[in-house]
Amino acid sequence: MNANFNRAVYLKEREGLIREIYSLADAIDFLEDWPENDRDLVHEATLKTCYMAHDGHKPLEVARDAVRAFGNKKGILMKPPAVQPWMIRTPTGGGRVAP
Repeated sequence: MNANFNRAVYLKEREGLIREIYSLADAIDFLEDWPENDRDLVHEATLKTCYMAHDGHKPLEVARDAVRAFGNKKGILMKPPAVQPWMIRTPTGGGRVAP
């Protein structure tokens, strides 16, 4: 099973740090690292949805949508960066040494 989302979700982890959630494993890690004292029904439902997707009981995009909803509810959902890594042009030559 390909466990990568079709589009990454960006969540603010703390001031100045945005975490890219690109896969189901990233989402589960993020939710498992969530502070115990800040866990609630929304967190529990999101984590359960991710585990169900991991086990093949829910589609991968349902888990992605749940993570986005979690981020939105917690106020940590961020817009994707304006410049994606694939948009940056590399210098010509690719670092090869001319003969």
